[in-house]
Amino acid sequence: MSDRFIVLSGCSGGGKSTLLEELRRRGHAVVEEPGRRIVQAELAVGGTALPWLDLAAFARQAIAMALADRAAMQHHSGFVFFDRGLIDAAVALDAEGGQPALPALAAAHRYNRQVFLTPPWPEIYAADPERRHDLAAALAEYARLEKAYPALGYEVAVVPKMLVAERADFVLGHL
Repeated sequence: MSDRFIVLSGCSGGGKSTLLEELRRRGHAVVEEPGRRIVQAELAVGGTALPWLDLAAFARQAIAMALADRAAMQHHSGFVFFDRGLIDAAVALDAEGGQPALPALAAAHRYNRQVFLTPPWPEIYAADPERRHDLAAALAEYARLEKAYPALGYEVAVVPKMLVAERADFVLGHL
């Protein structure tokens, strides 16, 4: 386990990317969401490992990328904030029936026990070329994550809906 590895997860469109950019601005290391990077790469080459075409293939790629991200940050000395990561990808694969052995995978690759979830925020939710699911799908995803993290032994802190600087203060204050 790495106490330096902090997961920011939660509802799609809940302001994670904006919060992570604020944490980066404050000098912290940030690892971009595997899902967005995969979607960008797949769209660029006409691939099919996209959540709206083949969610299982997409989730498997996200698991592999999350493991590579962890390995790449292994020797970083400060906090590393992950925009989603391994657990989110494994939960998605599990929901698709992909059976990724979530408990064993999660036990072998622990993050800091404190996980931050951004709650549903319909007022700022927006689909885009890389996020094509609707708010109902985002809410279902959030419900799965809200259950999965505590079931895997993580303590969840829900990030309040407030200005981004205040959200960053909230996260850093909990650490």
